[in-house]
Amino acid sequence: MSGRQPVRVATVITRLEGGAGILALHGARALDRGEFATTIVTGSGDRLLDEAAQAGLEVRIEPVLRRPIDPRSDLRALRALRALFAQRNFDVVHTHTSKAGVLGRIAARRAGVPRIVHTYHGFPFHDFQSRAQRGAYVAIERRLGRITDVALCVGTGVAVEAVRRGLVAPERIRTIGVVVDSGSPRTQETRDKARQALGIPAGAAVVGAVGRLTYQKAPEDFLAALRQLGRPDVVGVWVGGGELAERIGRLAEAPPRLAEPLPRVVLAGERTDVPDILPAFDVFALPSRYEGLPTAVVEAMRCEVPVVATAVNAVGDVVIPGETGLLVPPQRPDLLASAIRYLLDRPAVAARMAATARARIDGRFAVAELRETLTEAYTG
Repeated sequence: MSGRQPVRVATVITRLEGGAGILALHGARALDRGEFATTIVTGSGDRLLDEAAQAGLEVRIEPVLRRPIDPRSDLRALRALRALFAQRNFDVVHTHTSKAGVLGRIAARRAGVPRIVHTYHGFPFHDFQSRAQRGAYVAIERRLGRITDVALCVGTGVAVEAVRRGLVAPERIRTIGVVVDSGSPRTQETRDKARQALGIPAGAAVVGAVGRLTYQKAPEDFLAALRQLGRPDVVGVWVGGGELAERIGRLAEAPPRLAEPLPRVVLAGERTDVPDILPAFDVFALPSRYEGLPTAVVEAMRCEVPVVATAVNAVGDVVIPGETGLLVPPQRPDLLASAIRYLLDRPAVAARMAATARARIDGRFAVAELRETLTEAYTG
């Protein structure tokens, strides 16, 4: 592309936060600045907004782009995005997450943007919706798939589901992974340091989770599993904030039923040092109802923390039952508790799985892979 103007890319995401925001930002930063000029368009965000600015990326805030479904607000967001795309004459619009994926792709089509790319971090439909609601979401995604030049699916499970549901033509579907920075290896030193940062006694058994406090992540199942462990020595840690923070805080402080022991639960809120505090965990738990390929699971594996996760979407890409961790069905806190207890009671087995997991992901999930995939997706 030497001598040509950079390809103008609009990276559109409803909220620049969480795993989707991290991947979107990694992608924007990974691209060759001489070949691509990227503008991040988002309704809101957290610390990632500052990171984008520090990286020298242009960030455009469109406040009307919000997650809740609101026809009037969504129509205003659609008009705003269409006007922006037409005014800035973008060559590529790359959307992330469900709401931005719908409004951004429609706006890009109406503005005559030459190339439309969408990343499926997961899906807006799942098994915990009514059949009618799920069917409506699938139908919408199929229609949007007709105007999508490339669909990037985070994880094999997500890509397979996109093919199975007929969301996008098979030849336009690509599978990508998350990008994970190298974390602190789990040693006695890093373990003690991480626990000190969280205010947890060095001798406690710690079960931790990382994710937004949302319906998708099922934090109430995490709390229920902790109580069903029957281990008063266990400390539960949840790292992340979200709309359910107040409710989960109340649940964590609620008195136990019958003879269930009341575990200590630390709600650590949003943190910028997640890879550094993961070594505090004896077991990493992912209780989600649905997922793509969670960044936090890969980060835990890189730190050699044994993993118990729900068997949803692309989680099985990395959590191989009995080899790199344990899988349980979603919304079964009893089985989640049983799997956690199994690893806590068998530290040698847990260490073997953690070491195997680290070896399997070693060399994967690097930024170079994402750069190559995006370059091909944007230039065809």
